[in-house]
Amino acid sequence: MNTDDINFAYKVRHALNARLDTLPASTGDRLAAARKAAVSRKKAHAPVKVAQRALAGNIGAFLSFPSLGRAGVVLPLLALVAGLAGVYQYEQERRIEEIAELDAAVLSDELPLTAYLDHGFNAYLAQRGQ
Repeated sequence: MNTDDINFAYKVRHALNARLDTLPASTGDRLAAARKAAVSRKKAHAPVKVAQRALAGNIGAFLSFPSLGRAGVVLPLLALVAGLAGVYQYEQERRIEEIAELDAAVLSDELPLTAYLDHGFNAYLAQRGQ
C-alpha cells in the first residue's frame, strides 16, 4: 500500500467510527458478523511471514547475487580485501620510490659538509624519509 491508500483507509475508519452511534442496530450487527467472519478466516501467522519474506528478500537482494547463495556475500568481501591490499601495496611502493629519489638526489648532489650539519636540512631529510 502506498501513502495515499493508507491515508484513505484512516479517513474511512475515522468516518465510520464517528458515525458508529448513529448506525441502525441491524447495520451494526451485520458489520460485527462480517468482522468476526473475516477474523476467523485470517491466518494469524500470515503477516509475520510476509514481513519476514519481504525483509529477507530485500536484504538478500542487496547483499548477494541471484543463485550464488553464500558465495554472493563472500565474493564481494574477498574483492574488498583484495582491493585494500592492492591500495596498501601501491602506497608502499610509492613511498619507497620517494625515499629512493631523495637518496639519489642527496648522493648525486655535491653538498658541502656543512649542509649535513645543518639541523634544518637534517629535519628535511627526516621528514622526507618517513
